[in-house]
Amino acid sequence: MYWTLELAHHLEDAPWPATRDELIDYAIRSGAPLEVIENLQQMEDEGEVYEGMEEIWPDYPRKDDFLFNEDEY
Repeated sequence: MYWTLELAHHLEDAPWPATRDELIDYAIRSGAPLEVIENLQQMEDEGEVYEGMEEIWPDYPRKDDFLFNEDEY
């Protein structure tokens, strides 16, 4: 399983919090690439509810990870 920003982008509007199966269903319905669906299918299904992309991909970049100053814009 591997994630990229491009793949993770397809789950930004997912109905968080969500289970693995709900995320798979969302990815299929929204036309996400096969790689997104395969990544979700590879996750262990213990009925866990995920609050956001950060819980699926721990290295998911946050706004603070980017080097820009919003005050300048």
